[in-house]
Amino acid sequence: MSSFGQHPPPLLSLLHLSDTHLLGGDRPLFGVLETERKLDQLFHKVSGSGLDIAAIIITGDLADVGEAEAYEKLAGIVNPWAHSLGAEVVWVMGNHDKREPFSEVLFGQAASMEPQDHVYQWQGLRLVSLDTSVPGYHHGQLTDDQLAWLRRQLETPAPQGTLIAMHHPPLPAPAPLMGIIELDEQDAFWGAISGSDVRGILAGHLHHISFSATHGVPVSVAAGMCYNIDLLGDKDRLLVSSDRGQAASLVNVYNDQIVFSHVGLEEMPEVHGFSAEFLAQIEALSPESRREMFSNKASDFNRTIDR
Repeated sequence: MSSFGQHPPPLLSLLHLSDTHLLGGDRPLFGVLETERKLDQLFHKVSGSGLDIAAIIITGDLADVGEAEAYEKLAGIVNPWAHSLGAEVVWVMGNHDKREPFSEVLFGQAASMEPQDHVYQWQGLRLVSLDTSVPGYHHGQLTDDQLAWLRRQLETPAPQGTLIAMHHPPLPAPAPLMGIIELDEQDAFWGAISGSDVRGILAGHLHHISFSATHGVPVSVAAGMCYNIDLLGDKDRLLVSSDRGQAASLVNVYNDQIVFSHVGLEEMPEVHGFSAEFLAQIEALSPESRREMFSNKASDFNRTIDR
């Protein structure tokens, strides 16, 4: 895609989603949630957009109760789409996942109870996936050994810096009850990455979009792909969850910044637009002519649109 502003096109683009919570067999979550259909809907949109996606990152709670069959189902949906997009898949552990089937099905390894931490590289960008799960519990934790391993990975800066993908976000939970199952000892995590080349953190767990910046590092939390928590739910109800708000995040990586963009799955009927054939005409114009055409309110182009 051409860039018509002062910034060049991104070095690479990543697709971040989270919390698919699939069940084995034909069982929909809670008897009604068709997350598989939502995933196909998302990937159809991504494929139709023509975006060049380097990686698909899914930050945990891939399966709802950690069934091997659920991981097989998810891989059967995601991997063909990833292949067609030319994208690598990053699987991240969540509190609903189980390490043994996770490691065996998704990584083709011997079933393991060890933390599932991995490192990836694309065009000089490093991504470190961290397993914040605690077997048998829903809160998050990074052990001393994991933090020491993370420090070792970060000792040598990557050419384009580092992103971290983790399930439990290192930030306050807007829904108070979620604080009970938040990431423990968050200061220890921030201490482990202090002074490193970490440029951003991708997370899930909260089941709603959230964003923060701590110690100068942005934290982007993706919505749930299965259901989402209504932060404006009635005061007489706790953790009201709804079959709505499913979304992913488009992560565009530039030399000097990272841009996170919401990619919703709601129906968006077109009210106005232009044929892609129009792009060649725009590219043929000088920068000054483009500015006059699109920015000048009195241009023939803008007056036609206003009518």
